Amino acid sequence: MDKQNRKAIIAGNWKMNMTPTEAGHLIDALVPAVQGANCEVVICVPFTDLCVAVAKCSGTNIHVGAENVHFEKSGAFTGEISADMLTDLGVEYVVIGHSERRQYFAETDETVNKRARAALAGGLKPIICVGESLAQREQGVTEELVRMQVKIALNGVTAEELKNVVIAYEPIWAIGTGKTATADQAQEVCAAIRKVVGELYGEDAAKALTVQYGGSMNAKNAEELLSKPDVDGGLIGGASLKADQFAIIVDAASKG
Repeated sequence: MDKQNRKAIIAGNWKMNMTPTEAGHLIDALVPAVQGANCEVVICVPFTDLCVAVAKCSGTNIHVGAENVHFEKSGAFTGEISADMLTDLGVEYVVIGHSERRQYFAETDETVNKRARAALAGGLKPIICVGESLAQREQGVTEELVRMQVKIALNGVTAEELKNVVIAYEPIWAIGTGKTATADQAQEVCAAIRKVVGELYGEDAAKALTVQYGGSMNAKNAEELLSKPDVDGGLIGGASLKADQFAIIVDAASKG
């Protein structure tokens, strides 16, 4: 992490877990566990938990995010949620283009771009996910693929809007598998993300961009991953559902 130039962010991605009642109990345990954090703490929760999360996190250092957003402001899109609906609730962040959305729900690079632009226009801070499959890594196309994903995701995003963007590198082969990229592998791709952003927006903008690692970061490996200069935080899956484990990761990001 390079805290002199950018903000470290630890964001929990709860996925399809936690009823509103369960969410309230988890947040009650989480608030005291992370209250001294020297990094930004975010929980990205299911739509049904947002009201509870916003209410419980009010007045604390925990920011609330959603797990998806639609690219239209309103209309005949049954089951979708707009940026205005989220911001009206008090939501600040939103995860866009998670590998599970791409794999199971037909998200494409183009829809990721549309959602990111809608989120920014609506006042949300998108956490844009990029990453390769195991086959793509073995074929040696990781950097080319990630560069393409970043370029398409940021198409039409202004330099001013980029200040509210977070990019999360999440190798698909490490999501929910228990496998984790080595710290050196994570650093290599996070640096490549920063490089392409520098080509698009300039070195200063790239230096200020928060790039997270999102592939099975946990209490045991967080400190090593976060020690790398271009890894500015984590998008945390399973460990974010346990207050004590999440707090260890937040503590690791608070150092330095």
